[in-house]
Amino acid sequence: MRSRNDPLTSLRDRAPDYGIELSSAQLDLFRLYLDELTLWNRRMNLTGMDRADRTVIELFLDSLIPAPRIPGEGRLLDVGSGAGVPGLPLKIFHPHLDVHLLEARARRVSFLRQVVRLLGLPGIGVFRGRIEKEPGALPFERYPLITARALAPLARTLAWCSPRLSPEGLLVCFLGRSAQKVLDESREVMERTGMAVQEVIPYSLPGSEGRRHTVFFRRKK
Repeated sequence: MRSRNDPLTSLRDRAPDYGIELSSAQLDLFRLYLDELTLWNRRMNLTGMDRADRTVIELFLDSLIPAPRIPGEGRLLDVGSGAGVPGLPLKIFHPHLDVHLLEARARRVSFLRQVVRLLGLPGIGVFRGRIEKEPGALPFERYPLITARALAPLARTLAWCSPRLSPEGLLVCFLGRSAQKVLDESREVMERTGMAVQEVIPYSLPGSEGRRHTVFFRRKK
């Protein structure tokens, strides 16, 4: 029996508020992920968080916000994956996705490869490189789905990621409370790169102030 203070309890109980249902097997995978993340966080600053309960909400649950709206199969590229978010949570939720995690920093690549081994899920690849500088680091030229969380200012994220999107592919970005201002400032880049906003999801996380926004961009034909 799990303790009432088990941080995964909040993920299990609050995820349905966002249209996300997690099985016990998926929660077990999140537990493995959290334990390894906590261990590595003591040696290197992977997340900037020192509390497991906030990690579960602000990284795991936040990463899952777009999960009900993305395809459950196909290829997903997570750019600047860092501690594995949102790519690994989305892979746990959609086990049939073929997920590629792209990260430039060697120590974080080592962490990601260790977590992938622990989770034991097929269809996850970890690649070292920068999307804007090393296009050959990835096995595919284009992806139907790309995610980017805290990668760079939106204009740069659009410029870097749009060439790697398939025609009519989706780019999912995680923006803060000033999403509309950021979108307005990026209109020129959106036009130049052939990107258009498909959907904006406003939401708040438990225990956090302010609204966040997950934005879906679709690449025009």
